[in-house]
Amino acid sequence: MLWIGLHLPRLSLEAFCALRGAAGADEPVALQAQHQIVAVNAAAAARGVAPGMKRATALALAPELVLGSADDTRDAAALQAVAHALLAFTPTVVPVPPQAVLAEVQPSLRYLGGPVRLWDRLAAALAPLGHRVQRAHAPTALGAWLLSRAHDDGLPPRALARHPLCPPAGTTPAAEMAAWQALHERLQGLPAAWLLQAAGEAGDTPLSQLEAMGLHTVADLRRQPRAGLARRFGPAVLQALDRAWGSAPHPLQPIEPPLRFASQVELWARAEHAEALLAGAQVLLGRLLAWAAARHARVQSFCLHLHHESGLRDSSRGTAGPQVSRLEITLGEPTGDTRHLQAVLQERLAREALVAPVLAMDLVCDTPVLGPPPDGELFPSQAGQREGLLRLVERLQARLGTDAVQTLAPWPDHRPERATVCQPAGGRLPGMAPGAGATRPPAARMTRPTWLLAAPRALPERRSRPWLDGRPLHLLAGPERIETGWWDGDPVCRDYFVAQQAGGPLLWVYRLRPPPADGSPGWFLHGRFG
Repeated sequence: MLWIGLHLPRLSLEAFCALRGAAGADEPVALQAQHQIVAVNAAAAARGVAPGMKRATALALAPELVLGSADDTRDAAALQAVAHALLAFTPTVVPVPPQAVLAEVQPSLRYLGGPVRLWDRLAAALAPLGHRVQRAHAPTALGAWLLSRAHDDGLPPRALARHPLCPPAGTTPAAEMAAWQALHERLQGLPAAWLLQAAGEAGDTPLSQLEAMGLHTVADLRRQPRAGLARRFGPAVLQALDRAWGSAPHPLQPIEPPLRFASQVELWARAEHAEALLAGAQVLLGRLLAWAAARHARVQSFCLHLHHESGLRDSSRGTAGPQVSRLEITLGEPTGDTRHLQAVLQERLAREALVAPVLAMDLVCDTPVLGPPPDGELFPSQAGQREGLLRLVERLQARLGTDAVQTLAPWPDHRPERATVCQPAGGRLPGMAPGAGATRPPAARMTRPTWLLAAPRALPERRSRPWLDGRPLHLLAGPERIETGWWDGDPVCRDYFVAQQAGGPLLWVYRLRPPPADGSPGWFLHGRFG
């Protein structure tokens, strides 16, 4: 078996700092709980602030210290995003609050390309979440968790165990036992207190008492009589020791990604302009894409809710409800690209006028697009160019508005000037059924130009031929008769021809049918071929 343990030693602090953005990366930051410092960043530690200090002492050492409150809900949401990112590699993922995630990857190892490829893909999948991660591998789940607390395994595993439990010595090949022997050697030097924490018995046994008893490492625990350990610390310690060693099974319940994504963050300060919302929005997008990867899906639409500070107060008429703004984002095609989603959302927020300061925001996605992403391309293709155009259109719509970016769409009408309409790019006209207007009746015997004049231009007629700019036109193809519109009060009856001046471009002209009796022009220029 092969278990991967991920330990996030600074999860709580990183989850808080992510909401502040990159602007305050160099500022001293600390988290407090019950007026006591529980976590500090490097800038705060350089000023002498350390975990365990009183709040007043920390502010005396660093008056510019940014203080945040430890939040178990925020930490749990960040840990869940890490678990969702791992679900893209294996269905057996187990969060271990408050700072660890376990994943069994042995069944998926061949599909993922082997241990080396898996190690690289894990790093790429966790990078958007912005957490410092210590990775470790072991044949047992508890062993992987304990080893990940100690250090980061820079190299992927070389030896794999084929059995879920450690077999007796001499019963399996040496290659099979190599993984178990490496696990046992690495576990022996770990602190004994960690094993008691894994067993849930550390609260009644202070670290000083363990040191007084001479129990510093896991090896010290294994040297003690099992009956004495059970009497002193409870049977759970022996069970944890056996599970870490591989002598006893360790049943775990893996998580399943929810069918609907919903996540909320509380901003660390009141946001009075849209730029202050970007940091929180990026955190939510990172969680969204981790959830989409867990479901092997991509994102095409989502909704961002902004929770404003309300000036309303409860009264005798009732309670004041929350004030929420709703921003809907819809893409032309589903995507799993973090940068593209961030760019589209940034453009959308840039033109959003906040009705009141924002205190929190949440993101909801109800309809992920299931299925694998499209294959990458070695050489440019029309599909790749179309994807680039779609991304440009999505960013323009987010910046200027959906109706500001339009495209031509065919409309079921034989009159050329009415055969196309303008509609929002990627959208559908109001009142138009799906699929209606998707195709246009093709020309029977000729190609029509895509460049039509705003209004047909009258042409003089000499010797029964149309003239343009003092030169006769040669009719090359036609006629194509269009006779329609009698039902809506704008009837037309025309014969269209493809014409050309000597050495000039191709033109699209038509002749009224029947010719006007009052002597007015009967020939008109309607379009030009590119």
